[in-house]
Amino acid sequence: MSVDMKCKDTEKMIPAFLRDELSSKELRCFIEHIDSCPECMEELSIQFLVAEGLERLESGNNFNLKSALAKKMAKARYDIKVNLTLKRMLILLEIAVFLEIIISAVILYKFL
Repeated sequence: MSVDMKCKDTEKMIPAFLRDELSSKELRCFIEHIDSCPECMEELSIQFLVAEGLERLESGNNFNLKSALAKKMAKARYDIKVNLTLKRMLILLEIAVFLEIIISAVILYKFL
């Protein structure tokens, strides 16, 4: 999935976004597109209203669409940051393990 998503691709992903079913890479691309495309943001708002609004109205709960959608988007942005941080930490850990193996091999070689 490229970072330069098209509106059609983004709109197809909206239901999966609303169900929290996007992979971290898909989520990152989706949010980047939504943040830069007013038309797709409007489509997201409409689908969010239909999906979330009907559910909340049936249960008798009132809600603020803008606030609820803003919270969902903020959570998605937070999840992206956490995922990137974890990936960076994993890379650093892999580098540290690799260096430890090299250092251990060099020390062992010196004693042989």
